[in-house]
Amino acid sequence: MPMSRVTKLYAVKDAKIAPLLTDPAGGTPTYGAAIDVPGIKSMEISGDVEVKELRGDNQLLDSDSSLTNVTVSFPYAKLSLDVLAAQLGGDVTDTGTTPAQSTTWDLDTDARPLPFKLIGATPVGGSDQIGGDVHFTLHKCILSSFPGLGLAEEDYRTIESEARAVPLISTGKWLSVTINETAVPIPTAATTP
Repeated sequence: MPMSRVTKLYAVKDAKIAPLLTDPAGGTPTYGAAIDVPGIKSMEISGDVEVKELRGDNQLLDSDSSLTNVTVSFPYAKLSLDVLAAQLGGDVTDTGTTPAQSTTWDLDTDARPLPFKLIGATPVGGSDQIGGDVHFTLHKCILSSFPGLGLAEEDYRTIESEARAVPLISTGKWLSVTINETAVPIPTAATTP
């Protein structure tokens, strides 16, 4: 008997981004190694639909609509310089030796938002499949606003990222939702879709 195509969605346990390296027309996209989005808090996906109406004879004759935009916001709890570099470019450098080590991300004048894949997953038990999970994959995202960085008085600072998803040139894939009968970890190695 085939698996159910209906499930509950409870919580978010893991999220990773992977830099999009190539997206050739008629080919296969390639991605760099996945980077953990530390302390993922949520993953909210929304979209816009544009509706066109055909009117005549003083009445509605027809209506058609098209999907014009998909966006995702994904706040996370801990700052990751590698995530920032994957989203915006720039360089991450490590210097010094213990006890005087430091790591620095520099946003340079030539930096610009870079395309990346975003995958989020429920924890085991976050779906109706006992021992299973659900994965949401946005195959090509580009930041639509600068990540919310900074500090807060007497409180933790959450990093806010928002991105616009666009279809891959190679496959046309925009968004994939996968219900797994058995939980599957998000891959960390360089991948193809």
